Amino acid sequence: MPQTSLPKSISYALPYEQPSNVATWTIDPRRTVLLLHDMQEYFIRAFERNAEPLATVVPNIQRIRKQAKELRVPVVYTAQPGDQHPADRALLADFWGPGLSDDPRETSIIHDLAPDPDDTLLTKWRYSAFIRTNLRDLMREWGRDQLVITGVYAHIGCLTTALDGFMQDVEIFLVSDAVADFSAREHNEALAYAAARCAVVLPTSGVDAALGAARV
Repeated sequence: MPQTSLPKSISYALPYEQPSNVATWTIDPRRTVLLLHDMQEYFIRAFERNAEPLATVVPNIQRIRKQAKELRVPVVYTAQPGDQHPADRALLADFWGPGLSDDPRETSIIHDLAPDPDDTLLTKWRYSAFIRTNLRDLMREWGRDQLVITGVYAHIGCLTTALDGFMQDVEIFLVSDAVADFSAREHNEALAYAAARCAVVLPTSGVDAALGAARV
């Protein structure tokens, strides 16, 4: 059976035109959780680290994460495990093959975004960060009903997580210049769909403004 492969090389300019949002939600640091989605070496290796989009995306995630921690916003990471058993890999294997190996050079979160001891790291099994994890339970435990999404890939896991969260009554914020994708086309398509159907799409500067307002 033909399988989809991850790109060998990714480089494109980030979109600067924001899609029109349907929802008018605003980020409240007392209600939100920050998600760093799948920023593992395996998924990042196709990107040139010093070229767009990653040259902007990683510093933007760092910036959002720093503000979130200063405001005691919970920070959650997702990471897929290596050497997944076929029963766990299941239908993903039909599209993507066996996935990453159990090697820190593939499974580790990239150095520039390494989690702190007080961050939450979830083992992720499917496109959505909510499937087979306790993310929703943790959000309820923390009294949180908003999720700010950063990471890769915009049109796969980030978008699926956004849609899944929306269907569980979580207000979703997808950060347009803190996610990356296979291409500019797929990046833009993910943003457009999210803004029209399940999330508020905003740039890092919008997240800055919302979190900064909480300090006043």
